[in-house]
Amino acid sequence: MQFQFLSAGKIVFGIDSIKEMGTLARQYGTNFLVISGSRTLRKSVVLDSICEKLTENKVKYYIHEIAAREPQLEDVDTVVQLALEHQCDGIISIGGGSAIDIGKAVSGLVTNGGRIIDYLEGVGTGKTIQKDTLPFIAVPTTAGTGSEVTKNAVICSSKEGFKKSIRSEKLIPDVALIDPRLSVSLPPKQTAYSGLDALTQLIEGYVTKKANPITDALAVYGLKKASRSLERAYKDGEDIKAREDMALASLMSGLVLANAGLGAVHGIAASLGANCGIGHGLACAVLLPSVIEYNSKKLPDKYAHIGCLIAGAYTMKEQQAVQYLLNWLNDLYITLNIPRRLSDLGVTKEKIEVIAQGSKGSSMSGNPVDMTEEDVKAILNELL
Repeated sequence: MQFQFLSAGKIVFGIDSIKEMGTLARQYGTNFLVISGSRTLRKSVVLDSICEKLTENKVKYYIHEIAAREPQLEDVDTVVQLALEHQCDGIISIGGGSAIDIGKAVSGLVTNGGRIIDYLEGVGTGKTIQKDTLPFIAVPTTAGTGSEVTKNAVICSSKEGFKKSIRSEKLIPDVALIDPRLSVSLPPKQTAYSGLDALTQLIEGYVTKKANPITDALAVYGLKKASRSLERAYKDGEDIKAREDMALASLMSGLVLANAGLGAVHGIAASLGANCGIGHGLACAVLLPSVIEYNSKKLPDKYAHIGCLIAGAYTMKEQQAVQYLLNWLNDLYITLNIPRRLSDLGVTKEKIEVIAQGSKGSSMSGNPVDMTEEDVKAILNELL
């Protein structure tokens, strides 16, 4: 057995750990571009607190608010120019996966040059990150993507209908600063969608062809946290213990993703996002049960273990445990008010062909069972 394990240069986790931002940033630079995930965040005391800590440590900063959407090509290229104009020697992203992914891409392009399209897998010119990136500090305010510890940034083009990654070990953040208190104000719907993204990453990362003993252990730990606390965080956003559990689950999911990859859910979800404008967490949630059913017919063992883990009972037979997992997801979706049909999200039969054709990214290669384009179409048609 051979494997490697990658992580952020430093992980700082804990309630109120945001107070360490100033001293952390000062270790990497004195002039930062702060990428803020939303106007709401800027109006909150969180961003004010970060800026105060930077000032106390004699760190200059420039704030840039990004649009509330999945990151587009033009978003990245615009922020790269801002970082160059202000001669920034570091990047801080605070927000959801979009803010962090833009920050990663910007940290790489400032030092390596070119446009983001040049670097994207499958659509670019094959350019790769060769030079060291700007120091990058990732501060998630949601618990879902795990992007604070991964080596890729997902960038979209709504005009051209794709959602692709720029990928390099050099893009892994220098610091992942995770303060569970930052997610307390996240609305229930976003709590559900981001949490289901983390749950999907943990499940897919556990069953993927590229799983290893370390990622398996992290996935099991994260699944325990998510399965007991996602519903609680949804019902009571101020349940700090539930928020802490979900922050840990998201972190574990990112570490698993970075080292074991994912599967068909994420492969298809990327195409749904690019071609139909469906948010990533929601797309993953709708697809997950169908992909579990498809994969578990041929490889039920790891799905059965997940079912046993969630049930807290390890004497069930394989198919019984897989069915328990599916039933548990169904009940969870009812509680979280998650749509079950793609047609409820505006997907039409005419879109199936283009969605299936776009479901060929790196995630699909990690699916534990080989899946053809016709298989993808069948799953999508069943979900209409």
